[in-house]
Amino acid sequence: MNDVQSLLGEEAKDLLTHTCQGIPKDELILPGSDFVDRVVAQTDRTPRVLRNLQSVFDHGRLAGTGYLSVLPVDQGIEHSAASAFAANPRYLDPANIVELAIEGGCNAVASTLGVLGAVSRRYAHKIPFIVKLNHNELLTYPNRYDQIMFGNVEQCFALGAAGVGATVYFGSQESDRQLQEASEVFARAHELGMFTVLWCYLRNSAFKKDGVDYSVSADLTGQANHLGVTIEADIVKQKQAENNGGYPALDFGRTDKLLYGRLTTDHPIDLTRWQVANCYMGRVGLINSGGASSGKGDLAAAARTAVINKRAGGTGLITGRKAFQRPTSEGIELLNTVQDVYADDTITVA
Repeated sequence: MNDVQSLLGEEAKDLLTHTCQGIPKDELILPGSDFVDRVVAQTDRTPRVLRNLQSVFDHGRLAGTGYLSVLPVDQGIEHSAASAFAANPRYLDPANIVELAIEGGCNAVASTLGVLGAVSRRYAHKIPFIVKLNHNELLTYPNRYDQIMFGNVEQCFALGAAGVGATVYFGSQESDRQLQEASEVFARAHELGMFTVLWCYLRNSAFKKDGVDYSVSADLTGQANHLGVTIEADIVKQKQAENNGGYPALDFGRTDKLLYGRLTTDHPIDLTRWQVANCYMGRVGLINSGGASSGKGDLAAAARTAVINKRAGGTGLITGRKAFQRPTSEGIELLNTVQDVYADDTITVA
């Protein structure tokens, strides 16, 4: 077990002792071992959805904690097989992807219809599957950025998936169509008993201004989350907020100045707390993405992201490239380090 304080370095005290004042933790619905019974069972989800969602919370090293560690591997489509797997070609074999999730103690593995379908009879009963149904592919020339469906919900059901996932590029010209498609997919998945995960990403070159990328601002990502839970996502995946003030900087939409003073500060836990608040104050779990692999600093970066997510009231981390773009033993160590943060009772919600 890696020492989290050592990994956090000079930020350790600040990240581990900060208290949120704008939205106190007492106002949140927090993760816990009884989350499905306490929160999800109040909703319109069917008993089969509750069963499948509970199976994810009951799997892996974090079983029974109310927190999630998910391995996502769809980068072979989203980026390219070469950019994703050249560093570790063994993960071109879907079996090795699922084995990494199992050996790494993950609650679930999220991947494409093809990847999970290729090994479903061997693994669907050993670890919960989340099938990511839509993707952006970069073989079209010139490149374009649009999430299109690669399969249907019935195929996910047939291969034994516990849940389905989709991405919406909020802020893009295609977002209305993507939102409608994801809504239809989620409704059908719920009918068949599967839970739903929405990748709530922002994509528009106009979100970058004066050298600041507001696609990771708390106010814009928070609103994306709020749209995502509106179509009944059971789990929201979002990039962790790095700044704030996207609305006033870009001079569009509607917001309130209270968000930038009373409700949040520039502290990363406060910024992520606003993301959690927009998921119906925690009634829908927020999992933050682990981000790209940058090499030697990945372990510390993953621990930092996990601490911020947990202390903000989030539900977990979805860690892909940092885990599979390195030797298997190191990938397992990284996944376990993230899980150690959520299993550590001394790291509490701020």
